[in-house]
Amino acid sequence: MEYLGPEAWQAVALSLKVAFWATVLSLPLGIVTAYALARGRFAGRQILNGLVLVPLIMPPVVTGYLLLLTFGRQGPVGGLLYDWFGVTLAFRWTGAALAAAIMAFPLMVRAIRLAIEAVDPKLEDAAATLGASRLRVFCTVTLPLIAPGIIAGAVMAFAKAVGEFGATITFVSNIPGQTQTIPSAIYAFLQVPGGENAALTLVVISITLALGAVALSEWLARRVAHRISGK
Repeated sequence: MEYLGPEAWQAVALSLKVAFWATVLSLPLGIVTAYALARGRFAGRQILNGLVLVPLIMPPVVTGYLLLLTFGRQGPVGGLLYDWFGVTLAFRWTGAALAAAIMAFPLMVRAIRLAIEAVDPKLEDAAATLGASRLRVFCTVTLPLIAPGIIAGAVMAFAKAVGEFGATITFVSNIPGQTQTIPSAIYAFLQVPGGENAALTLVVISITLALGAVALSEWLARRVAHRISGK
């Protein structure tokens, strides 16, 4: 395999960092959103479902451009973040994490929602009739049962975040050592003569990370399922 220079390994490390924070920070919202869609009966439920799925429907470049308009320093949200807290997301790795989280969010919510819908509502109702609050029912009954789905959703989001390209490069550009992730590094290598081997090496690394994440999720899901079943 082609020897990779420091910039390429920085891209690998940054991709893992971006994917980790994109997954961790979006997971609580993903669980709440999935529960609302699976169990909620409220006006606007279909609108919420549509908003969750929008990143899958729109071209990633469009999502990245909208992020730039919204969270750029001149944008309505980005301007407030900069003026009040001195925070800049555009052309920063934190912006890459935001873009990756948004693009991966639908996959996370879908996996967790399916897990919630597979739980028999009678189990939750039985706990509620014993005087448990809705929050306690969720924490003691629903959450343990959907743990494998949460793990699956988190891993899917992580893998998607590692491979995110279109929205990320549009929102934070492709700055080596700062915002260059594995996909943007592959793109950069393919633009220069003789960079094909280095690009192929990064492709292999990317595939290895994805397969490793899937294998880890399967192992964790089995461990959690066995613990729940008491076997």
